[in-house]
Amino acid sequence: MTARRTAVIVDAVRTPSGRGKAGGALSSVHPVDLAAGVLEAILERNGLTSAQIDDVLLGCVTQVGEQAMNVARQAVLAAGFDESVPAATIDRQCGSSQQAAHSAAQAVMAGAADVVIAGGVESMSRVPLGTSRSVGGSSTSPRLRARYPEGLINQGVSAELIAQRWGLGRDELDAFAALSHERAAAAASAGLFDSQLLPVRTDAGEVTVDETVRAGTTAERLGTLPAAFRTDEMAARFPELEWRITAGSSSPLTDGASAVLIMSEEKAAELGATPRARFHSFAVVGDDPLLMLTGPIPATRRILERSGLSIDDIDAYEVNEAFASVPLAWAAEVGADPAKLNPWGGAIALGHALGSSGTRLLGTLLAHLEHTGGRYGLQTMCEGGGMANATLIERL
Repeated sequence: MTARRTAVIVDAVRTPSGRGKAGGALSSVHPVDLAAGVLEAILERNGLTSAQIDDVLLGCVTQVGEQAMNVARQAVLAAGFDESVPAATIDRQCGSSQQAAHSAAQAVMAGAADVVIAGGVESMSRVPLGTSRSVGGSSTSPRLRARYPEGLINQGVSAELIAQRWGLGRDELDAFAALSHERAAAAASAGLFDSQLLPVRTDAGEVTVDETVRAGTTAERLGTLPAAFRTDEMAARFPELEWRITAGSSSPLTDGASAVLIMSEEKAAELGATPRARFHSFAVVGDDPLLMLTGPIPATRRILERSGLSIDDIDAYEVNEAFASVPLAWAAEVGADPAKLNPWGGAIALGHALGSSGTRLLGTLLAHLEHTGGRYGLQTMCEGGGMANATLIERL
C-alpha cells in the first residue's frame, strides 16, 4: 500500500477587496479577468509554466451571466494558460474556494495530481447576489417544501436566530464588528497583507488596497444603524427576535479573487519551491438549514477529533465573519480564545467575495502564522443551506 503523500501550500495571492456595487473599486473588471489575474500571478511569482499545472479548481457561487460556463476554465484561457490545463468551478456556497483547496490537496495526497491551483472569484457588483434566482423557476422543489413547509429563510434571519439563541446583544455584536475594522486597518497599516495583495488595473486606475476596510469605525457609530433583515413576514414568524443584525455587523457585498498554489512535498522539492505549510486535517459537515450558519461548530469539533488536537493547541482561527453572531457563537461553543480569532480582522472589514473567501481566509491565516511564528491554524466557514468546511494547516 502506497503511503499517503503530503500536500503543501507554496503560495497565496489575492486581489484587494472592492465594494460589490456599481462604482466599487473593482466593478469595472470582468470576473473572468479578476480570476485570470491571480492565476497569472501564481505562475509569475513561482517561476512556473502553465503546462506544469495539473488542474485549476475555482469556487464561485453565482454561476450565471459573466460567471457562467465554468468560470474557472474561462479564467485559465484568459490568463494565457496552455489549452491542455483543465479547470472546474465549485459551488459549496460561501465555502466554495475552501472546498476547492480541500479537493486540490486531497488530489495531491491521493497521487492524482502533483501541482494544483485552488482559488475562487466573485464579482458581486457585476453579478449581484440573487441573480441566479432571476432566471425563472425556484430551487425550492415540491419535495423540499414538503419537508420544510414553513419555508427556509435568508442568512440574515439565520444570523438573528443565532444571536437570540446565544444571547448576543446588540452592543456585543457592534463591538465585534468595530474590532474587525480596527484589526484589519492596523494590519494593513503595518503592511501585513502586502505579501498576498495583487494590484489590479481598472478603468479608474490601479487598486492596491482593500476598499472595504473602514479605519476609525466605532461601536457607537455602528449602534445608530437600523436592523437590516426585519420584515413584517419574518417578524410575525419569529416574534421572539429582537432584530439586532445591521449592515455594520454583516459582511459587505464584495468583489475579489484569490488563489493558493498546492503541491506534493516531493514535487515542491523537485521544482525548488519552498513549502510554507502543510494540510493537516479536513472536515465538512451538514447542519440545521434553518439556523444555517452554525455549521462551523460541529465542523470544528470534527476536525479537532480527527487531528487529535485541542482548541488550545491552535495558534490562530479564521472563522468567516458572514455576520458578527457567527464567530461569536462559535467561540462560545468551542471555548476559543478571542485574541486568536480573526486577529487581522475578518470579512466584516475585509469583505466577503463569496466564491473567493475560502482561499482569501487561507492566505491570511498562513501569513499570520508566518508573522507570529505560530504552528497550527484553523479555518472554518458557514455555508448556505447549513454546511461548513474546516481546514487545519501546520506551518513549516
